[in-house]
Amino acid sequence: MIRTNRRRFLRGLGGASLALPWMPSIAMAAHADSVPMRMAHFYVPIGVVRRGFFPGEANDVIPKGNLGNVMKSLGKQSPFASDEPLDQLTPTLEPLEPLKHKVNLITGMDRTFQQGTDVHAQCASCYLSSAVPYTVQGTAWPLDRTLDHLVADVIGTETPFATLEFSCNSHRDNKESIYFDNISWYGTGHLAPSIRDPRKMYHRLFSTQEIDRYRDITDLVLEDAHDLKMHLGYEDRHKFAEYFDSIRTIETQMDRLEQMKSQLSRVQLDEPPEAYLPRGEYIRLMGDLMVVSLQTGLTNVATFMVGPERWDTPFKFESLFDKPRSHHQMSHNQTKMIDDLLKVDRFHMEQYVYLMEKMDSIEQADGSTLLDNTLFTYGSGLGDGSTHQYNDLPIIVSGGGNRVASGRHINMPEGTPLANLWLTQARLLGIQMPRFADSTGTVAGLMAERS
Repeated sequence: MIRTNRRRFLRGLGGASLALPWMPSIAMAAHADSVPMRMAHFYVPIGVVRRGFFPGEANDVIPKGNLGNVMKSLGKQSPFASDEPLDQLTPTLEPLEPLKHKVNLITGMDRTFQQGTDVHAQCASCYLSSAVPYTVQGTAWPLDRTLDHLVADVIGTETPFATLEFSCNSHRDNKESIYFDNISWYGTGHLAPSIRDPRKMYHRLFSTQEIDRYRDITDLVLEDAHDLKMHLGYEDRHKFAEYFDSIRTIETQMDRLEQMKSQLSRVQLDEPPEAYLPRGEYIRLMGDLMVVSLQTGLTNVATFMVGPERWDTPFKFESLFDKPRSHHQMSHNQTKMIDDLLKVDRFHMEQYVYLMEKMDSIEQADGSTLLDNTLFTYGSGLGDGSTHQYNDLPIIVSGGGNRVASGRHINMPEGTPLANLWLTQARLLGIQMPRFADSTGTVAGLMAERS
């Protein structure tokens, strides 16, 4: 392997992020003749302004006030056919133009909802699980083991990290419960905690001191867990098994990281600063770390949460507004804030496209790109932040190479379970699950026809 110095990862005052493509000579694929498939999920909170995102809804009604009990769209479903070329892009989707041939817009997908608990908590925590309501014991949400972990059980068995969870919630206050701020779960009640701080994520990925510290902790926890298991009743053993497996996963990750120490030492990235970063730079820095982790083989599965649900602490969107704004509060005042909300939606789309372009610039051993070998999904658990609808969600799937029939707008019949898309993605990754959560089938038109 060629030892190549990459230019500074961070430059300038305030630790501004400098986005540079990784060169093939520093890629660390485990086998040059075998390019693995990956999966990454880019989650956007609070839904979107529908008239800016969805084709055919530009002139639909603007919701007035907080319509939290409506739970459905006030406008019309898209009038397009079930499957047609993705030609003209709506204002929010315009940043996709350079790579729209590697993108599918998927509309009509509905998320599971269980009456009696907060819709924001469910739209985040249940986004990747979609369990059938009232079938999972011990939870007020239809929350089960999420797709990323089920997929990692198959394609994450040889990477140091089976999954990695990234969060761009830079707030230090804990305004809401964990259900508002995480989309990845080992199982009911067992959170796969995301990392918000770029420095902490950097240390987790590249610091050998972090490896040694985790090793000491997991040895002690596993020893105590083994003793505890002997004293549990039958009903508690299933819960304990999930917990024990999550701890054992950490131990396995440490083994794999130790085996990669010599390779990791050749990745020359400066440690991120402790200084405050503007919102866009913060998201892109976390995104750079996610892309590096996928490219170098640290993981094949990642989740990336742009912000938390219903967190009224304001963000300062430096490039958009002159003072901090609460995305959640703005979403309940679309009649006055619709133009500003459209700016936020486009800003989030620009960050997604930044990561798409970065992945598409990274050449793999077989001549394809990292994006071609990654199912990279943009989505939200709400179809609209004002109506709180959990039907007709905003979903984009990019990448997948020749496995995916790209460049399409696939408008599914109204009421199609979101779990159908997750089942389809699992099959595109070579995982033959007969069904997933409340799925009723796969997404027709997404998988490329094989000759």
